[in-house]
Amino acid sequence: CNRTTAMRVSQEDFEKAKDQLKLLKEDPGNEEKLKLYALFKQATEGPCSSPKPGMLDFVKKAKWDAWSSLGSLSKDNARQKYVDLVSSLVSSESSSQVKDTTPDSKHGYETLQVTTTDHITKIMLNRPEKKNAITTQLQFLYFAYSEFFVFILSAGNGDYYCSGNDLNNFTNIPSGGIEKMVKDGAVLLENFVNHFIDFPKPLIAVVNGPAVGISVTLLGLFDIVYATDRATFHTPFSELGQSPEGCSSYMFPKIMGLSKANEMLLFNKKLTAGEAYAQGLVTEVFPDRTFEKEVWIRLKAYANLPKNSLALSKQLIRGVEKEKLHAVNCQECERLRERWLSDECMNAVMSFFGKKSKL
Repeated sequence: CNRTTAMRVSQEDFEKAKDQLKLLKEDPGNEEKLKLYALFKQATEGPCSSPKPGMLDFVKKAKWDAWSSLGSLSKDNARQKYVDLVSSLVSSESSSQVKDTTPDSKHGYETLQVTTTDHITKIMLNRPEKKNAITTQLQFLYFAYSEFFVFILSAGNGDYYCSGNDLNNFTNIPSGGIEKMVKDGAVLLENFVNHFIDFPKPLIAVVNGPAVGISVTLLGLFDIVYATDRATFHTPFSELGQSPEGCSSYMFPKIMGLSKANEMLLFNKKLTAGEAYAQGLVTEVFPDRTFEKEVWIRLKAYANLPKNSLALSKQLIRGVEKEKLHAVNCQECERLRERWLSDECMNAVMSFFGKKSKL
């Protein structure tokens, strides 16, 4: 009798958790959604018994892998884990409702913090829970041409500067299918990088932690790169079956030499801040404890320089290669479009999600 009562309560909690999940205001992300899907299926149907989907079906394959990874977990235990996970997500969202606001902020971007003070505009990636991974919405240079400011700073809120492109983008397949998603993604990336190539004002990157993927490859298009001594720089393209982006296939060999660039772009070497400085990718490295203070002293001094002089000087320095950089960007995006449709890339991304979905 007691066991029946416990089961009934557990089922009631399970149903309540399903209702709570619908009330979440923020998308918990595909990693958590895969866990929820797998636990729900295990709790209601038991161990995975459906046939394995084809490799080309990203979403179904990821769901199948997540469910299958639960093995022989009992329905009772799966129900309990589901309730616990939903409770954790609800609690996390509730605690994050109160967010800091900056008096000088003028723009309301969900995944960015944009503030302007003393002619310095600071654009901070603001997805700390996702290690500041870049989504398809982070097109933060589009509005910059109409602003009065002189500087753009890119920094990450939290422990990560940026963990690169959000691989969850690969599972958000539109109604047009994978080929449309890939084509649209390549166009979006090319336009995104083009804004860095064409940006007429000084660009200064402030790297406050580990940087991965496109957040690293774009650094060759910045005019100055300051980093904390705990920053690292990683471009694991071949591990993910992909290829270089952000004009890095041209800028990195030019900055650091062919062999050192190959270590990063071909063989996935992760650089420390000191190594990145020695190879010319980083302008200067600061102790982490004094990083923000020292950097801002310099930036405030730079912001008082004549802005037209800065813009014209940048045009002389960068203008001669602008056409070349656009051509490189176009070629890189075309190659990535091919890569994204390849079995190698699909297998690598599915392997990534397979690891993430394990509980």
